Amino acid sequence: MAASPLLFSNDRATASYVWSEELKSTNMSKNPSDYVKAIEGGVQPTQMSETKIYKRRWLVLGIFVLYSASNALQWIQYSIISNIVMKYYGISSLTVDMTSMIYMIMYIPFIFPASYFLDKFGLRYAVILGALGTAVGSWIKVFSVSPDRFWVTFVGHTIVALSQTCVLSVPARLAAVWFGPDQVSSACSIGVFGNQLGVAIGFLFPPMLVKSSTDNAIIGGGLQVMFYIVAALTSIILVLILLFFKEQPPLPPSPAQAFQRETESSENFFHSIKRLVTNSGYILLLLSYGINVGIFYAISTLLNRIVLAHFANHEEDAGRIGLTIVCAGMMGSVACGVILDKTHRFKETTLGVYLLSLIGMIIFTFTLDCGKIYVVYITAGMLGFFMTGYLPVGFEFATELTYPEPEGTSAGILNAGTQAFGIAFTMLYGYLFDIWGDFWANIALCITLALGSFLTVVIPNDLRRQRAKV
Repeated sequence: MAASPLLFSNDRATASYVWSEELKSTNMSKNPSDYVKAIEGGVQPTQMSETKIYKRRWLVLGIFVLYSASNALQWIQYSIISNIVMKYYGISSLTVDMTSMIYMIMYIPFIFPASYFLDKFGLRYAVILGALGTAVGSWIKVFSVSPDRFWVTFVGHTIVALSQTCVLSVPARLAAVWFGPDQVSSACSIGVFGNQLGVAIGFLFPPMLVKSSTDNAIIGGGLQVMFYIVAALTSIILVLILLFFKEQPPLPPSPAQAFQRETESSENFFHSIKRLVTNSGYILLLLSYGINVGIFYAISTLLNRIVLAHFANHEEDAGRIGLTIVCAGMMGSVACGVILDKTHRFKETTLGVYLLSLIGMIIFTFTLDCGKIYVVYITAGMLGFFMTGYLPVGFEFATELTYPEPEGTSAGILNAGTQAFGIAFTMLYGYLFDIWGDFWANIALCITLALGSFLTVVIPNDLRRQRAKV
């Protein structure tokens, strides 16, 4: 099969026709597996397509960042003030931990229909659905301010948790649909930044708004203010999405995306799932990614207990340390995205960030009991820079390993595995914390991160999307 000469057309219809004829002549029939074999052999069938990058992409990405943040900030809003929530509602620490784990529990079964919805109906409708659910769940919480209404707040929280299935799979898809080859990793990093921004807000503001008190009326007043602010924010963001969030640009931003537009209309969702779960490199990444991010979820969920075990009555410091972790991670995410766009060394970057996450976890473990809270801020920031910064790196490496499968599907399965690991690590970490204390519980997490580093080493460096570039 010989590669055709490079052709460009200023007429969109002509470009589309020539592209269709090229597909026929190469006998690929829009089959991704055939396409991968073709590009491995040096054929570049996407060289025919007209492409263009639009300025509007930044508006779309900015709205998504706000939307993602509005959902993510609610994940940790109870756990970071767990002692206050336990007192007000009269519930156990495990029940408070469930408000975090419900995000993970809901994600696992519902990510598959959500990924299908994203692939079938597109970015705009998936984001609208998620934003609507986030707003509805947030308003339900407004009516839960009473010591006997924890079930109401949990119902609202569960709806918000369900809505995240229309959030976490979007960054890689949005970046690929709207951004050019030299910006796609940075755009994905900024998309993930939205989730991290929300978590940072969730760490910072609940301890500031809801003060510890012996008077339940004071606690209830703080909760009421917090719930109203979040409900108003999610409603405003829903309106912005309805008005300004578009599905895709008129022309694709890259030849690789042009080919994907051709295949998505004819590809069977379940065939795509089958190819993903039989991709050995992707499965290895799923395991290593799940370990890293699952451990981050566990630490975030129990951060209030970790800090209070060494620094009594420091609830606000627990929130600020969480904020430090996530803000450092935001910088790490953006830095890693820029590195990937400049170097395209996906495996090397993934492995390097993973090893530094392990080192950061070891340092964090051995400095918790030093008696100086500022040291914990510093070591937590180091941990966050690499552990949270790993999130977009894993997404982008997954897209490379699985191209030309839909980004929403590969990211969805990756996140589903992560949620399963998150549940397991949160429960295990909480159990070890109760019987052994935080030091040995953290040592167990360090050992697991070392295993994840080894799994990353053996992932094949199969950069399919890079080979599809012109």
